[in-house]
Amino acid sequence: MKDYIATRVLDIANYMIESKCTVRSAASRFGVSKSTVHKDISERLRYISPSVYAEIKKILETNKQERHIRGGNATKIKYLNKNRKFNY
Repeated sequence: MKDYIATRVLDIANYMIESKCTVRSAASRFGVSKSTVHKDISERLRYISPSVYAEIKKILETNKQERHIRGGNATKIKYLNKNRKFNY
C-alpha cells in the first residue's frame, strides 16, 4: 500500500474518532467519495492499525443504528420547509 493512502486512512479514522461523524461528513471534509472513505475504514484500516479499526467499528455500528432516525428527521425538515414556502 502506498504511503499517502495509509496516511489518508489514519487521518480519516482519527477525525471520525474525534468527531464521531458519519462516513458522508468525513468524505466531504477530506474531499473524497463516501465509497473511498468506507473502503478505507472498513478494509484498509484493519491491516494498518487493528486497534483504531476496533474503535471505528463501534462508531460505524452506532451510525448504522441511528440512520433511520436521521433519515426521518431529514424528511420531516424537508416537508416543513416545503410547506413554509407555499404558505406565504
